[in-house]
Amino acid sequence: MRAPAFWWLPQPDALSLALSPIGFLWGAISERRLKQTGARAGLPVICVGNFVAGGAGKTPAAMALAKILQSHGKRPVFLTRGYGGSASRAGTPLRVDPAVHDARTTGDEALLLARIAPVIVTANRVAGAHAAQMTGGDIIIMDDGLQNPSLTKDFSIAIADGETGTGNGRCIPAGPLRAPLDSQLGIIDALIVVGAGEAGDRLAGRAKARGVAIFRAHLRPDPEAAERLRGQRAVAFAGIGRPEKFFATLEAVGAEVMDAYSFDDHQMIDAGNMQELRASARKHMAQLVTTEKDLARLSGVHDISGIDVLPVTLGIEDEPGFTGMMMRKIFAA
Repeated sequence: MRAPAFWWLPQPDALSLALSPIGFLWGAISERRLKQTGARAGLPVICVGNFVAGGAGKTPAAMALAKILQSHGKRPVFLTRGYGGSASRAGTPLRVDPAVHDARTTGDEALLLARIAPVIVTANRVAGAHAAQMTGGDIIIMDDGLQNPSLTKDFSIAIADGETGTGNGRCIPAGPLRAPLDSQLGIIDALIVVGAGEAGDRLAGRAKARGVAIFRAHLRPDPEAAERLRGQRAVAFAGIGRPEKFFATLEAVGAEVMDAYSFDDHQMIDAGNMQELRASARKHMAQLVTTEKDLARLSGVHDISGIDVLPVTLGIEDEPGFTGMMMRKIFAA
């Protein structure tokens, strides 16, 4: 589903205020859940989550962390629910094999993570932690699950979009927050703000006042892909948290976006959608371009020939400082 536009207004509007009693109840239940004590995994657990429903850059952040850990001789293994895949509804952990599984089974994000390190998909994070140990890994990276108390986390990181922050500051369904912000600030060690924006600055100030370490980061387009797309006519499509960010990135690297199609986050694109996209590309004599996440969702389901991709990676500005903090938490665990 796509997050409603009123969630991202700076202040609650009439609809948000009308939904606030339900949001208050949601927040109270979520806040109580955050206080529960989780089981200890046999490995240190790093959690990469966000405060709000919808995309904020968790998966690129998890991938960046895994690469940092690998450069320090560690063997990370990802633990994720695999949102959008059938395995996400099963309690039995599944180790992702990109040669066998597609997004209908594992979800799109798990396939991206599997390019970096072993991935366990399951709704049962305790069982998933046991399965992670069997892969030979020595650190668990949870992609999402910040609000899930089933496992004790040794290092918790929240990712926030600099442009949208926490939106109107209300809990679901009145706003995008998964739990009251102050409660969530109390369970994290670090906040990574991705991109610039006043909303992100305000959130960073509030988190810093609570003793949370603040780091800035940016999504960087792949240089080779950016050069390939520079000057090209493109029909862009994306089913991510904020498709407009992808379209803006394409234009920033010099592509001429002739048409843009937004789908819901994790939405499976059907045959009719593909026909429409290819027809638009022919009409504009343009190249079809999408995100890595969308291409992973299409692979094994549709013919992906003729579709280009613009990958992005997360770059942390103070990477040495962040890495030092992360390694200290791991050694303490």
